[in-house]
Amino acid sequence: MDLARTEVGKGAPRARNPRGSAARLALMAVPVAFFAVFFAYPVAAIVARGLEVDGVWQFGRIGDVLAQSDVRHVLWFTTWQALASTALTLLIALPGAYVFARFDFPGKQVLRAVVTVPFVLPTVVVGTAFLALVGRGGLLDELWGVRLDTTVWAILLAHVFFNYAVVVRTVGGLWAQLDPRQEEAARMLGASRPRAWRQVTLPALAPAVAAAALMVFLFTFTSFGVVQILGGPAFSTLEVEIYRQTSQVFDLSTAAVLTLIQFVAVAAVLAVHAWTVRRRESALRLVDAATTARRPRGTGQWALLAAVLGTVALLLVLPLAVLVQRSFGAPGLGYYRALTSADGGTFLVPPIEAIGNSLQYAVAATAIAVVIGGLAAAALTRRDAGRFVRGFDALLMLPLGVSAVTVGFGFLIALDEPPLDLRSSWILVPLAQALVGVPFVVRTMLPVLRAVDGRLREAAAVLGASPWRVWREVDLPMVRRALLVAAGFAFAVSLGEFGATVFIARPDNPTLPVAVARLLGRPGDMNYGQAMALSTILMLVCAVALVVLERLRTDRSGEF
Repeated sequence: MDLARTEVGKGAPRARNPRGSAARLALMAVPVAFFAVFFAYPVAAIVARGLEVDGVWQFGRIGDVLAQSDVRHVLWFTTWQALASTALTLLIALPGAYVFARFDFPGKQVLRAVVTVPFVLPTVVVGTAFLALVGRGGLLDELWGVRLDTTVWAILLAHVFFNYAVVVRTVGGLWAQLDPRQEEAARMLGASRPRAWRQVTLPALAPAVAAAALMVFLFTFTSFGVVQILGGPAFSTLEVEIYRQTSQVFDLSTAAVLTLIQFVAVAAVLAVHAWTVRRRESALRLVDAATTARRPRGTGQWALLAAVLGTVALLLVLPLAVLVQRSFGAPGLGYYRALTSADGGTFLVPPIEAIGNSLQYAVAATAIAVVIGGLAAAALTRRDAGRFVRGFDALLMLPLGVSAVTVGFGFLIALDEPPLDLRSSWILVPLAQALVGVPFVVRTMLPVLRAVDGRLREAAAVLGASPWRVWREVDLPMVRRALLVAAGFAFAVSLGEFGATVFIARPDNPTLPVAVARLLGRPGDMNYGQAMALSTILMLVCAVALVVLERLRTDRSGEF
């Protein structure tokens, strides 16, 4: 054993291993190539198509577009509604985070799964559920004659519905691991309960709250499906406006400028998010979450639990229940039976075929995302990675914030000639869906991979094992459950991807979200009812995937 290995055992700084660095670069090669070809190239192609004229880049076009009053209105509304959605989500979800972190009550695991269901639902289903609740002929319209569709309140409430779980999971997960004795000590020294919480607990939670807020802001800033369905012509985010400029107005120049603006904004948000996460990981001492939860005590705590349960019932469960109820509105399951016929003229094939198409696409996208994301997570496992590797980590998150509409339209523009003429190939849809699934795979597997004792890998390498064999015999057995969870997340998000798929799904092979959007875009009660039926089916498929994930996460027989 050489000197470097001996000093590692004594606690000295770890020497750089050239063989390990080479192995890391080899692992990164495939994900880098994948993102270069299927993300950077299509986005660059559509931006170049919009800003380049006769080989000359027209950067002055950026100022021209920003000078337009309607574009400035879109930018203002996109930012305003994202800030308002974030503030409203924190206001409503933080009590829920506390309840899940500190209270132990019957049905807690089931309720946790119910809370998480909206987050894995496609945005098209979220928009459709709220349309059934607050739109024309919806529940509020029938009971009190109140309609909130095409209003900003419908958009804000739908965003809270979608992102409630982000706050509960992110803040509640950390809150459950904070030692409650620190706050109790402050109260024994004379601090009131509000002051103890403000001066002890809140500073510890601040990084998690900031991280959750930034993620909610990112998701709402790039909102497409919810605003497209609920906003009507009066409200448009950057994502919706990019879609309108590319598919309806055919103004690629304006779309390219809006894409660049969104790219810069998202990159800034991701940079702040990465800093917040690193601060959260390094600044806190945590305890076992199982030791901090207890049954509610006193009238106040029981009232808080009841208030949170009521919020979950009204805000999360009611829209989905109304969606299901509307899908059974026709006698004899008429809306569901209509899905087996193409006589309505909306599709070239019966809408029911969208179910099989979506499942096939999602399986293929999951396989791609697991391979690419698994290789990327393995490359990022070492905490002593340099700036280049950390930059690669940030790159993996960009598809969550960059316009999916731009990516989908970029596929049609860039991948249209040999050797990458894929416009008529079925693989185009899974490739676009996999781009969204990879970040979830990486974020699910990376913490578990980093928890593996590095000395086990070193021992295997000393005994002559190749990097591939070390991964197969050391890492894989320990992260198998995390790999299954990552695959489940990738499957759920691939199943619901809409922004890119709406451009590249062929008319004879629609996916479920595309089929729902097309049905909602046509007048008539039958089309509306079929949209509700398809949304219900999509919701059930996503819910089943989530139940499987929860069983894997709460299985106490393993490491995860």
